[in-house]
Amino acid sequence: MRALEEFISYLQAEKGLSSNTVDAYKRDVLSFGSFLGSPKWAQVTSTDVLSFLEKLKNEQYASSSVCRILVSLKVFFRFLKKEGDVSSDLGAFFETPKIWQLIPEVLALQEVDLLLSQPDPSDPIGARDKAILELLYATGMRVSELCSLSIYDVQDTFVKVRGKGKKERVIPVGKKAIEAVDQYLVKYRGEVKEKEDPLFVTRRGNRIDRMRIWKQVKKYAKKAGIQKTVSPHTLRHSFATHLLEGGADLRLIQDMLGHEDIGTTDLYTHVTSSRLTLAFKNFHPRP
Repeated sequence: MRALEEFISYLQAEKGLSSNTVDAYKRDVLSFGSFLGSPKWAQVTSTDVLSFLEKLKNEQYASSSVCRILVSLKVFFRFLKKEGDVSSDLGAFFETPKIWQLIPEVLALQEVDLLLSQPDPSDPIGARDKAILELLYATGMRVSELCSLSIYDVQDTFVKVRGKGKKERVIPVGKKAIEAVDQYLVKYRGEVKEKEDPLFVTRRGNRIDRMRIWKQVKKYAKKAGIQKTVSPHTLRHSFATHLLEGGADLRLIQDMLGHEDIGTTDLYTHVTSSRLTLAFKNFHPRP
């Protein structure tokens, strides 16, 4: 790999980096090259980089390690642009501090079904947790927004959510989620005195908090045998990605997620493109 050899010489001669640092850069670029398979650097795309980073994340690489590898690739592609080997600086596309926003964890549809089937609806806590999981995935709301829901915020076809800055929005909600909420309310919620009463409560009747939901989601993901790192936010990411893959308009997804900036929602187009590329490489007979 002539370009890599010249890059290493550049780091040593012009940048004066330590041998350990140079070795780390070399390892990272080689790892990316191995992932691509005999790459022609001028043909590498941002989707290739995203696919590689997603692979690292799925393999449980630490966030610090992934960010370091991204820095290595950014420096490498900046060097290639400077030398005229590529027409554009591919690394400029990626902002290192926001890397985890670019590659959020997303569950496959089968994994979502498996996760949502874990709580036992014949048990009070199971019925509550079933309703929570169904509602998180059905609406894509933040876990903090779910915790703040009151009894009458959930209607037959929509849920009223108070988001950041106390801004309210209305999100359509499907039948399965409503059925799960109804079963929880009718069988186990207990007496409701005021319409502002919290929707989801603990055994003691207190409003549920984010940490308890986080622990329950982790518990059910482990019980389901899901190997990915799963949190309540994973269901939000999955909601948005699955809608986009199904053909939903990005502006509608933005409204449902409560994003002020369309650029925040736009990250899902990169994730979807990356997932499609991986699927093509893995399953197409002539990738």
